[in-house]
Amino acid sequence: MSRGKFISLEGIDGAGKSTHVVYLANLVRSLEQPLVVTREPGGTPLGEKLRALVLSEPMHAETETLLMFAARREHIERVISPALERGDWVVSDRFTDASYAYQGGGRNVSQQKLQQIEAWTVADLAPDLTLLFDLDPTIAKNRQSNAGIIPDRFEQEQQAFFKGVRNKYLERAASFPQRIKVLDASMPIAVIQEQIKTLVFALVAETK
Repeated sequence: MSRGKFISLEGIDGAGKSTHVVYLANLVRSLEQPLVVTREPGGTPLGEKLRALVLSEPMHAETETLLMFAARREHIERVISPALERGDWVVSDRFTDASYAYQGGGRNVSQQKLQQIEAWTVADLAPDLTLLFDLDPTIAKNRQSNAGIIPDRFEQEQQAFFKGVRNKYLERAASFPQRIKVLDASMPIAVIQEQIKTLVFALVAETK
């Protein structure tokens, strides 16, 4: 049995990931691929408890980083790796790139520390494809306000924080262009979905 494919979705809060997770999941299922849809932080009972903590409780940036990677280690062990080994596809709302963006670009945790923790907890596991929904933080903030979303601890951050997050995401995309594909999240949803479809079909073709 061949290994399943792993797709992650990334972007600042308000970029529309939740909408595109649903579309992507339906697209993969339409291709008759067994699928696991999950999220970070979270994805496991322990991970969801850690998610509740990091989204609500004030804490040091490095404490936040360690909790994120602790949740990820459990997520990999309990959900992601078993699914891929079964031949299932995995779609995850965020993965390791989010830690580089939010804790690195947003909280200024050093790249060296992030790399050290990643090497210990994640090793060489990386998505086969990462969809980065890029959006100006001001537009993202307006979208959330218009939607009446109650902001969590991250969503309450100032624009400078999200500019740092966005810049780090784009830096990661420039460093890993084969894996991370940048999609303009300000485009109409139908246009973005066509781009997603093209990228997923290309991934399917690689397996044949």
